[in-house]
Amino acid sequence: MQVYYDRDADLGVLKGKRVAVLGYGSQGHAHANNLRDSGIDVVVGLRRESKSWAKAENAGLKVAETAQAVVSAAGAALAPPLDTPTKAGRSTRSPIM
Repeated sequence: MQVYYDRDADLGVLKGKRVAVLGYGSQGHAHANNLRDSGIDVVVGLRRESKSWAKAENAGLKVAETAQAVVSAAGAALAPPLDTPTKAGRSTRSPIM
């Protein structure tokens, strides 16, 4: 098994680019905050009615509806809720997804 450490990552490839983190639960909030704290431009993609919208904004993160977040970013990390695997897909269908 290959183990990776901080020294193995090059954040330079993400500098000046926006990353969309889709979801803001236990995984998404950790990814979004760590990327932001590392100097990366982050936007959190959520459903407008998500209870996590205010949480992400209160953490100082940019928040947008899922499709808008994806379009505005150079890359995306998927962190949807594990307990409702199809809920996000049903409510965010768009021509780009």
